[in-house]
Amino acid sequence: MTNATLYTARIAGTDITFSAPADMPLLHAAERMAAPGLVMDSSCRNGTCRTCICQLVEGQVTYRIDWPGLSLDEKRQGFILPCVAYPVSDVVIG
Repeated sequence: MTNATLYTARIAGTDITFSAPADMPLLHAAERMAAPGLVMDSSCRNGTCRTCICQLVEGQVTYRIDWPGLSLDEKRQGFILPCVAYPVSDVVIG
């Protein structure tokens, strides 16, 4: 585990939670947790294929790349790419 600030991530509509370090993309944190019933589709892991796109229901994330593969409208609607999204608070994704 890292020494970064540790947040909690929850999958909306479920009781599934996992630890989400601030220095790790949400997708990677979810896979490390490997909770029963937790399946997050992914492919490229660099923010361009959009396989992992999901809604940020609560909380905040940041990106370390200038423009992940989301349109401006998708960003405004709260969509994120967990393969490149780093938590900056507790989050709920769906």
